[in-house]
Amino acid sequence: MAEVFDAVSVIRTKRDGQALTDGQIDWVVHAYTAGLVHDEQMSALAMAILLRGMDRREIARWTEAMIDTGERMDFTHLHRRGEPLVTVDKHSTGGVGDKITLPLAPLVASYGIAVPQLSGRGLGHTGGTLDKLEAIPGWRCDLTNSAITEMLESAGAVICAAGSSLAPADKKLYALRDVTGTVESIPLIASSIMSKKIAEGTSALVLDVKVGSGAFMKSESDARELAQIMVEIGNDAGVRTSALLTSMAEPLGLTAGNAIEVAESLEVLAGGGPADVVELTVALAREMLAAGGITGVDPSENLHNGKAMDVWEAMIAGQGGDPRAPLPQARHHEVITAGASGIVESIDAMAVGVAAWRLGAGRERQGEAVQAEAGVRWHVRAGDTVGAGDPLFTMYTQTSERFAAGAHALADAAVIGSAAPQSGSRVIDRVTVDP
Repeated sequence: MAEVFDAVSVIRTKRDGQALTDGQIDWVVHAYTAGLVHDEQMSALAMAILLRGMDRREIARWTEAMIDTGERMDFTHLHRRGEPLVTVDKHSTGGVGDKITLPLAPLVASYGIAVPQLSGRGLGHTGGTLDKLEAIPGWRCDLTNSAITEMLESAGAVICAAGSSLAPADKKLYALRDVTGTVESIPLIASSIMSKKIAEGTSALVLDVKVGSGAFMKSESDARELAQIMVEIGNDAGVRTSALLTSMAEPLGLTAGNAIEVAESLEVLAGGGPADVVELTVALAREMLAAGGITGVDPSENLHNGKAMDVWEAMIAGQGGDPRAPLPQARHHEVITAGASGIVESIDAMAVGVAAWRLGAGRERQGEAVQAEAGVRWHVRAGDTVGAGDPLFTMYTQTSERFAAGAHALADAAVIGSAAPQSGSRVIDRVTVDP
């Protein structure tokens, strides 16, 4: 006789600190997706998971159950010029000024690796890759599976939206977690990310797990735990997975927004750009290339010789965009200056992200429109010397009444003192499966 489950008994099991069985996990995930388990019941279970945690088996099974609510993509048939293509994807847990996907995908593809980059939109203080790219005239993110395949075989890279058929349980559960205070659950974060990435069908995956004030993981220990869990889930599912822990204590690059981050990404693809953006792009490219079987190359070479830019232009054009068209510019801008002389000791990534969001670059809830032109540019980095009246930030928006809220967020974003901070790499550590 088949085992019979109900929502209350599943909730009680986790509430009391016990591990959920495979059967319980399979049933509750599918029943919630089908509407048989109600939001208030899944809210209670999500809170119990946040408080009680999950072991490795539970997380892997929860991830697999979410994948099984939808379809799986398959890229094993990809070929270019008669040769099979290896697919490698990258996922970032999100941060401020994190435009790395834009130069990274074409850079890796310029070495013959196919990069199926299924990306998302921003919410709150963290930017979204799709929002940034939609600043390019004509560019579109919604592609069919066959169009994705065509892009990978022609351009070598595609950045697009994940279809609704991939892990639909995750979309429903994430929306619930967002309004019930359970977003921070490490098991649920890990299974949310990995269910979509495994369903996507890539053969290898590199994770960029952010840590710091501008990231969801504020402590290195939490970021490391999340990275380790996701690496284990991926490898257990047959996807070669590794992770880099990277710093988001300060915003990345010199811009946070949409069109202005695209412009900065183009600088990187042209062989320039901010040093920290270049450093992280190259580090992740090296990790992705190694996952695809390519070692002994310096990825920065294809930033300087134009090969990565060629892939970028083919990728943008293949998705309906005009890679040579001027990017939109804000009607209004306002400069925030230093109130005193000294050394910039730090720049708060969260404050910058909140300012860009309030200026119109982000959204408070799913479905809201964003301003392509809005954002923040910072003119100083930690360690710079400034004088009273020197520019610290420039705010951009289409709606000038937003300046007050943006300025309030940035009021204490740049800490000016007398001590020079220690400089360091954006890459903190590399996480792989324990031997």
